[in-house]
Amino acid sequence: MQKSIALAFVAMATLIVSSASSVDACTGIRLSAKDGTVVHARSLEFVADLESNIIVLPRGMEFTGSLPNGKPGMTWTSKYGVVGANAVGKPVIVDGVNEKGLAVGLFFFPGFAQFQTYDKAQASRTISPLDMATWMLTNFATVEEVRNALAEIRVVMPNYLTAGSKQTYHFDVVDAQGNNIAIDPIGGELKVFDNTIGVMTNVPAFDWHMTNLRNYINLTPVNAPPVNLRGVELKALSMGTGFLGSPGDWTSPSRFVRAAFFSGMAVPVQTDTDVVLQAFHILNNFDIPMGSVRTSKSAKKGIEYTQWTSVADLKHKRFYMRTYDDMSIKMVDLMKMDLNAPTIKTINLKGDTPFIDVTDRAK
Repeated sequence: MQKSIALAFVAMATLIVSSASSVDACTGIRLSAKDGTVVHARSLEFVADLESNIIVLPRGMEFTGSLPNGKPGMTWTSKYGVVGANAVGKPVIVDGVNEKGLAVGLFFFPGFAQFQTYDKAQASRTISPLDMATWMLTNFATVEEVRNALAEIRVVMPNYLTAGSKQTYHFDVVDAQGNNIAIDPIGGELKVFDNTIGVMTNVPAFDWHMTNLRNYINLTPVNAPPVNLRGVELKALSMGTGFLGSPGDWTSPSRFVRAAFFSGMAVPVQTDTDVVLQAFHILNNFDIPMGSVRTSKSAKKGIEYTQWTSVADLKHKRFYMRTYDDMSIKMVDLMKMDLNAPTIKTINLKGDTPFIDVTDRAK
């Protein structure tokens, strides 16, 4: 199992590096309901098909970190069961939640990530960026536990991701109490930011995005009133004037702004079902159809699109997911799974959107 996981990292990284010059359109949000449910939701955008499914990692599974020299790094045994989305059909968690309600999302951080340098003497506590989400989810129950444990590890760029590679990552971590941190690898350190705004996209660093939000403090869900200009009353042409000036492109700074205001201005809801659906509705605004974002002029190459959208219910430990080809929402209840199973369980998501014929409902 350790060998297969290490090979999975190589397979995933090889796909990432060979796919496109820029793949960084993921968007994440945090929401809560009045019944105490906290959800962590995100979209996943990419050029090549990541072949993602839902997987369940049991307790008691052994993991080994991946090092630049191909030798084993830090080893650990999973303390908690995990459900989440994988990539390239391998046991690699991209986004998920564990049985204690801790959620972790891996987000691309191209051109800005600066991990620690490899030190052979520190190999026994060293892992790769692709190990991070699995390491956090299988070991910890709260954001505070993660924060305290970061000093115990070293995160090093493996040899299949060069120092100049754009395909590097940072991390969004949320627990069942709604505590939220962003972890950015900058200057050879894992810098931790309190993510009180509950939003994550990509570059630049998290603190830059928070500063940039000040440029948009005029945004409001309330329609602008008429203005009298030299005796001429100017009325709005349509609804939505409070959001006039909101950045509408697909860049990570623009998505961060929209996600912050959409989630921050969302109408309070009552239950877990309400907040899960609310999260999907908000992330509808970040769904990239094929053809809208391209890395080249070719009609068939370099097309980035939203491959899937997921919502993790941290109170009930449920993982919801829909894909580009199947927009029906699938759910896995982690607490109904055998978390002491000897192997990883895979739930295939391949399929087409089912269309429901309601013709016979006509009255």
